[in-house]
Amino acid sequence: MSPGEALAVVAAGLGAGVLTATVGVASLLSFPVLLAVGLPPVVANASNTVGLTPGALSGSWGYRAELREHPRVTLVVTLTCGVGSIAGALLLLVLPPGVFEAVVPWLILFTCLLVGAQPRISAWVRRRAEARGEVPAERLLPGPFTTAGTALTGVYGGYFGAGSGVMALAVLALGLDIELRVLNALKTLAILAANVVASVIFVVLADLDWAVIGLLAVGSVVGGHVGARIGRRLPAPLLRTLVVLVGVTAAVVLVVG
Repeated sequence: MSPGEALAVVAAGLGAGVLTATVGVASLLSFPVLLAVGLPPVVANASNTVGLTPGALSGSWGYRAELREHPRVTLVVTLTCGVGSIAGALLLLVLPPGVFEAVVPWLILFTCLLVGAQPRISAWVRRRAEARGEVPAERLLPGPFTTAGTALTGVYGGYFGAGSGVMALAVLALGLDIELRVLNALKTLAILAANVVASVIFVVLADLDWAVIGLLAVGSVVGGHVGARIGRRLPAPLLRTLVVLVGVTAAVVLVVG
């Protein structure tokens, strides 16, 4: 690897760390860079997951105050997404490369639609309940739908992960009556849980490029910290708009690529 390529990997890690803690499409930035420096797709994918894990850890630490506001939800999201990522990591190692290429862009587009429409959907559900004379209870713990969606997000995160943060935010926003800044923190934690579990599996079973992992880790740690500082200061409407715009862009890039 040349000095220029090494610098590009560090920069990709930095940008990916920022994206992990804000809009959640980190792998869309870092994965193509790893391919460009000559890594085979599966090695690049696995190395990318391991290398970005410190960035997700840094971002989650930056959101520690938000995560303490709802400790039970934090625990459930961590465990559910982590368990789901076991299946995703194993699928990466046994399925042919690119098996999800056709469906992933549409999945990201659908979750972008959910993120954008979530306030209207939630308001419509609440009005329907009030019209029936019911008083909707605050949803402060994940129900079956939210738990299943979080687990599926973990599966996807362990397999590839580009746009997994958008998916996690959509699932959590639809299923929980919690402020968006806290949901963004939970999204970052969900990415961390998926990355940690998948990384353990990849260290044991996958071919990895440790030089690339080290360079990504250096950049992503700084990026995750910066991203958390940015993410907690963004007004909810702006954050939601950015997530949708970046998610749609990610889907288009995947289709074109």
